Order: sequence, then C-alpha cells, then structure tokens
Amino acid sequence: MLQTDLQQLASLVVDIAGRELPPRFNCRQGERKSDGSLVTEADLVVQQALADALHRHWPDIGLLGEEMSAPAQQAALQNYTGGVWCIDPLDGTSNFAVGVPYYAVSVALVRDGRPLMGVVYDPSRNECFTALAGQGAWLNDQPLGVASPAATLRESLALIDFKRLSPTLAARLAAEPPYKSQRSFGAVALDWCWLAAGRGHLYLHGRQKLWDYAAGYLVLLETGGMALTLSGEDVFNAELEPRSAAAALDPALFEQWKNWLQIPDG
Repeated sequence: MLQTDLQQLASLVVDIAGRELPPRFNCRQGERKSDGSLVTEADLVVQQALADALHRHWPDIGLLGEEMSAPAQQAALQNYTGGVWCIDPLDGTSNFAVGVPYYAVSVALVRDGRPLMGVVYDPSRNECFTALAGQGAWLNDQPLGVASPAATLRESLALIDFKRLSPTLAARLAAEPPYKSQRSFGAVALDWCWLAAGRGHLYLHGRQKLWDYAAGYLVLLETGGMALTLSGEDVFNAELEPRSAAAALDPALFEQWKNWLQIPDG
C-alpha cells in the first residue's frame, strides 16, 4: 500500500510543480519574511495546490508547510495521529527568483517522529527522487545506491553551506579544506538528493529546517548514506528548531569527515 501511496504522491508533486512553477520562473518579485528569507507567489501557490491535493487524497493526514505561520506549524506537529505532510513548496526560492535552475519541491510524510516517505522533484531536469523507509530510494523509478564514492576525504567534492556555519568552523574549512573541491548550490532538499546520486561526496549545513531536509534526508539514508548533526545527534528531529547536518554517501568516507569535523560519538 505504501508503495502505491508513494507513486501517487510523486505524481501529484510532479503535476503541480510542472503546472505552477515554469510560468513563474525568474520572476524577481517577492517579499522578505521575518527571518530574512524570500517568499514569492510561486511558494504560496504551490503550497496551496499541494495542501488541497494532499487533503483530497489523504484527508486523515495533517499538513505542515513552510509558508504556514509558526503557531500553525507547531500545532501541526503536536496534533496529528495519522502522520503529517511536511512540505517545502519551493526549496531554493532565491535561485528560482533570479533564474538559477537549482530548486525543487519537497514533500515528506512524517509519522511517529520519523520520515516514512519522501518526494523531491526538480522541474528543471525533470528528476523525481523518491524514498520509502526500509524499502529504498529511486531517481525517476531507477534504484539509487550504485554510485561510486570518492576513495578518500582528500579526493572528495563537498557540498557546503558556509553562511550558516559558525565563524570558527567556516574559517577552518576555508584555510584548511580537507577535500578536493567545494560547491554551494542553494537548495537543501536537492543537495541531499544529489549526494545520494553521487553528484557530491560530502555535505555540511549549519541550520536547516524540517521542511528543508525531511524528504532529502530519507532519500540519502535509503541509499545507504550516513548523517549526524555537528553535536553527534541523529539529524532527523520532528521539531521546528533548525538542525545542523554533516553527511556522506559512503560510510568509510563519512567516518573520515566526522573525525575531521570533530563530531563526538553519539
């Protein structure tokens, strides 16, 4: 049954994103939220379309969307029994608004404090990443988990979001990079999925929110990847507080990354 639900969820996400996002791409109008992040018409339209479709197909499951108010988000986490849909209607809004084709729609089903299924759709490349807890992850219906990881930390390509790291750690990475090369693309959900697909070897982010990482995190874990916070905790936490994340697709490489970052054992 869950596999059928995942296929239906992916179909809904692809349909809504394909219909609503391309006409609004590179539209620079938007407003700043209290945290300084950008919100555009596309964010609001896609969230409403997803909310309507999800409620129509799964009326007993709650909804937590990025563009909801903080009290409504907290209520969604506290008052559900059948699970909650965790939605980022447009991850990478700043990219989208200025015409950079690295953005995605992310939807995860969270139940009993864990992600159960996830969909991350990239309309620019028509790539749909999906995952089901305990059953695997896929890219356009092809199984993930066959990418060849970098052999060592020094040979790795890292996906790093510097601006949300502590100044001390950011300075250390800039002065003594342990990897071969570094990128910062600007969409958390896609970063997790690209790591799962072998398009990077290491990942580091200082403050990502639940709707940013819920689906992509599940994709990486179901591909065989590993992740911890900088304090050595499980990254996933069904709460609104932002979480740090260090990750790698290959367990041996993750151990090297973890040691360099001085992450304590959990």
